[in-house]
Amino acid sequence: MEFGNFKVYKPKMEYRRFGKTGKMVSVITLGGMRYKYADSEPRDLIPRETLLQCRDTVEKALAQGINLIETAWGYGKSEHVYGKVLNNELKIKRDSYFLMTKGNPKTAEETRKMVDLQLKALKTDQLDFYAWHGINNQELLSIACAKGGPVEELLRLKKEGVIGHVGFSTHAPLETILKTIETNLFDFVNLHYYYFFQRNKAAIDLAASKDMGVFIISPNDKGGQLSRSPQKLMDLTAPLHPIQWNARFCLGHEAIHTLTFGLPVTAQFEHLNGIFPAPAPMSQEDEQIRLGLESQKSLDPYAEYEGYEMESDPSGLNIPEILRFRRLWKCYDMKDFGVYRYNMFQEKGHFFPGSFPTEENLGKIDSSNCPPTIPLTDLIRETHAGLYREKT
Repeated sequence: MEFGNFKVYKPKMEYRRFGKTGKMVSVITLGGMRYKYADSEPRDLIPRETLLQCRDTVEKALAQGINLIETAWGYGKSEHVYGKVLNNELKIKRDSYFLMTKGNPKTAEETRKMVDLQLKALKTDQLDFYAWHGINNQELLSIACAKGGPVEELLRLKKEGVIGHVGFSTHAPLETILKTIETNLFDFVNLHYYYFFQRNKAAIDLAASKDMGVFIISPNDKGGQLSRSPQKLMDLTAPLHPIQWNARFCLGHEAIHTLTFGLPVTAQFEHLNGIFPAPAPMSQEDEQIRLGLESQKSLDPYAEYEGYEMESDPSGLNIPEILRFRRLWKCYDMKDFGVYRYNMFQEKGHFFPGSFPTEENLGKIDSSNCPPTIPLTDLIRETHAGLYREKT
């Protein structure tokens, strides 16, 4: 590839075998989480603006060679708008693309009802891939995989030919992800992994040992809000855009098969130039960029400390994520991303759990798990002062 002149480079989609499913999927997936007005009710009432946005996005995605479309029950109108665009608006042949959706029903009965509604919304009689959505902690793992429970029902639907392959999506701590993979119930896994969050590498390796499909969630948004990269990061990944380099970093692992490009995806299609070819292992040029990024950690004396031994700290603080946001702020000028994500902590939620550091919570930190050379409380206070924003 001619790095110096992207304008003459025509993107050419690449495809990888999605583990034991045997399906050759595009290494870029079209995600469907953030269509306009997606959260408004009723979910089957599609505003004209939403329909046109989806149609434009799907047309551009298919033109780029993307053959995997991903959505979920939890994405509001997304399944309905895809159903209308793919079948009524564009009349795309069903065998020309793969369809993945997700849901988190809690019982077998609820599972069958939900899948039936999803099939109707998507205007299809078969789903290529279905993921139990959000096995984010041990409790949800137990619910999903209970005897006679939802995953068992999904596997029954697989035997009936309604679902092609059953997987799971997760935002869980690594230990829970590993336990879920070890159930041997699933054909694929959707998880987080990208340059600025490499914690789940062991889960990817375990999935590879079981020939599971590996789908990377949100590499551009949760991976660093890369569409809004600061100049420092742009310079560090040059001549590639951070979106391009991060995609190449992920695809540098043979066990990773596809990355979701979510909305506003239309604005990101320009970045497909420069991703391909995406060799595994990484090219020498990409490795040099990685080394340059690694060198930035020396700018802060505490940047190397990740704090994963404090994942279940009694304070309720998500200490590894707090430290990660601090590292990205101090070493890569990614403060805006830190503000964006830090303020999403959910004290009672399970998709991004974590309390804020009140004096009471700070007093509950079990410092015995932290190296004595790390001024942990000071680092947390500093991060909170820099990134927290009062809700208005």
